[in-house]
Amino acid sequence: MKKEDKSLIIESIGNTLKEYSCVYLTQTSGLDAEKTSALRRACFQGDIKMLCVKNTLLKKAFEASELDYSELYDLLHGETTLLLSNTGNAPAKLLKKFRDKKETLPILKGAFVEETVYVGEDQLETLANIKSKNELIADVVALLQSPAKNVISALQSGSTKLHGILETLSNKE
Repeated sequence: MKKEDKSLIIESIGNTLKEYSCVYLTQTSGLDAEKTSALRRACFQGDIKMLCVKNTLLKKAFEASELDYSELYDLLHGETTLLLSNTGNAPAKLLKKFRDKKETLPILKGAFVEETVYVGEDQLETLANIKSKNELIADVVALLQSPAKNVISALQSGSTKLHGILETLSNKE
C-alpha cells in the first residue's frame, strides 16, 4: 500500500473517531461469516458503527487525535475490530446480548468511554452498567419532578378532606 493511501485511511479513521465519544476495541477473529454478519446487523440496529482496522493505522489515527488514547496502544495486537457509539453502554450491552447465545466471541480488549479507559474482558460488566447521558438526564428530571408531585398530591388530598369537613358541618345544622 502506498504511503498516500495509508495517510488517507488514517485520516478517514481519525475523522470517524471524532464523530463518536465511545470507542470499544474487540477481537472478533474466530467468528464465522454468519455470526459476523449477525454482529454487523446487531450493530447497525443498535446505532453502533463497526470497523475492522489494521492496528498500525489505528495507532497512527489515535496519535493524530486530540484525545489521549495512549492507554489503548498496548491492546493493539492481533485482529482489532472497533465498535463506535455515542452512547457509552450500548456496545457493552450489545456484546453481552450477542454472547448470551453461548458465544465466547467477540472478546473485549478495552474501551475508551467519555475520556475514561477500561482495559480487559473483565470490564464488560462495568461498561454495561454505566448509565448513558440520556439515562442520567432522565434520572435528574425524575428527581426534580418528585417534590412537585408530592406537593400537588398533598394539595389535592387536602382539598378532598376540607370538602368533607365542610359537608359534615353543613349537615349538622
